[in-house]
Amino acid sequence: MNDHETTDHGKSTSLVPASSDGHDLLPASLITDVDQFENPGLPPHVHRAADDDPAAAKRAERQVATLFGLSMLATLVFVVSYFAVPDEATFFFPGVGLAKTQNVVLGLSLGFSIFLIGIGAVHWAKTLMSDEEVVEERHEQASTPEQRAKAVAVVAEGVESTQLNRRPLLKYSLGGALGLFILPLGLQVAGSLGPVTIEELKHTIWDPEDNDGKPIRLMRDPEMTPIRLDEVTSGSVFHVMPETLQKYIDEGKHVLEAKAKAAVILIRLDPDLIKVQKAKDWGVDGVVAYSKICTHVGCAVGLYEQQTHHLLCPCHQSTFDLTEDCAVIFGPAKRPLPQLKITVDDAGYLVAPAGFAEPVGPSFWERAR
Repeated sequence: MNDHETTDHGKSTSLVPASSDGHDLLPASLITDVDQFENPGLPPHVHRAADDDPAAAKRAERQVATLFGLSMLATLVFVVSYFAVPDEATFFFPGVGLAKTQNVVLGLSLGFSIFLIGIGAVHWAKTLMSDEEVVEERHEQASTPEQRAKAVAVVAEGVESTQLNRRPLLKYSLGGALGLFILPLGLQVAGSLGPVTIEELKHTIWDPEDNDGKPIRLMRDPEMTPIRLDEVTSGSVFHVMPETLQKYIDEGKHVLEAKAKAAVILIRLDPDLIKVQKAKDWGVDGVVAYSKICTHVGCAVGLYEQQTHHLLCPCHQSTFDLTEDCAVIFGPAKRPLPQLKITVDDAGYLVAPAGFAEPVGPSFWERAR
């Protein structure tokens, strides 16, 4: 093909190679020179009101300080509420339902505290900090001493652009807001360390004091019907709750916590298979009751292997041997399941004459057997 080609209109168009071997040709009019595009540069800098008007800058400073001040107030509300709002206080929260007053107040006050710090910082940057556009050319990774000195000067210039030295009100209000914001974080850790509540951890609603000192009947869960001794056949399994649970349900106080700590599993074995005398004495004709809460991290131990007489925790596979007073034979649990002592009342129903002799569930640092 010739280097010139005639178009339909009779005009000649120059052709240039489109590839290095010269076989593909393109019209020269389609070949553009990238150098013809000029650098558009940066748009004109728009001055803000605070850049030219000292009164506007002072007004922005007061607005930022006000936001930081409100943040401090919200933090103080958190601290006061942590001690002043009763733990059992509740109220109706629209769209949510019944909510704990302390949780809502603590959450909102802490949220407003950090939100106001953020809004204050953004407003500070938008109105007072330097917003001059800067273009930095690429350079080699290794910096010369002069370049490092220049970098230090740039940082110093940035610090100067914040106007902290010229506007101490901003410095002190920001310091106060950030300083007070540390309190809620430390307060929750320090406040939760005490007072010591060991007896509260030990207590369950199996304690006779919750039933005027009288033995507490074992009730099927969830039917809440009493269990007769003759109804517990060999190999049968009952999930059990105390009769006193209804009292907590009626009063509406810590129902879920009380139910979780009181969960018991009731099983009947051949008495001759029970190797630990204490376990046999605390049962009735081979019927034994143990806490259903795993001593590892508190999962429900509800899987019973009838042939091996093992109780299995489905969460981390801790395995307890019923014939050995629920001793741990496998898994991460470190303590046997606590046994609940049971007897039979005059009507033939199974009852618990006393609560657990040791804390149920996961271990804690001052646990005592």
